Amino acid sequence: MKIVVTSVFVDDQQKALQFYTDVLGFVKKNDIPLGAASWLTVVSPEDPDGTELLLEPAGHPAVGPYRDALRADGIPVTTFGVDDVHAEFERLSRRGVEFTQEPTNMGTTTTAVFDDTCGNLIQFHQVTA
Repeated sequence: MKIVVTSVFVDDQQKALQFYTDVLGFVKKNDIPLGAASWLTVVSPEDPDGTELLLEPAGHPAVGPYRDALRADGIPVTTFGVDDVHAEFERLSRRGVEFTQEPTNMGTTTTAVFDDTCGNLIQFHQVTA
């Protein structure tokens, strides 16, 4: 068994697609119309056949309270791996990404947390040990 799709709830799928592709650097994998929304996924250009990130519409009534609670506590909804947290922090900062946590050493990992402009805090990390 392996993870093939995971999701983040987003306020606006097209805005999310723009951020996740143009700013973060992912590539669109699927955009399958399903009425008012789409099955819209992105993947890492380094692993185009790897795990897909579904940009899931945030319309379900449980999503708002869930995301509000996580955000209030500063908890990211997911984590992405990077080779160099400091370089990625600098790259995304230059692109206007707002960080809620600058690169921070946590012992065996260094992490940073940013706002994805679509309702979520996202963390990226680098294993350092």
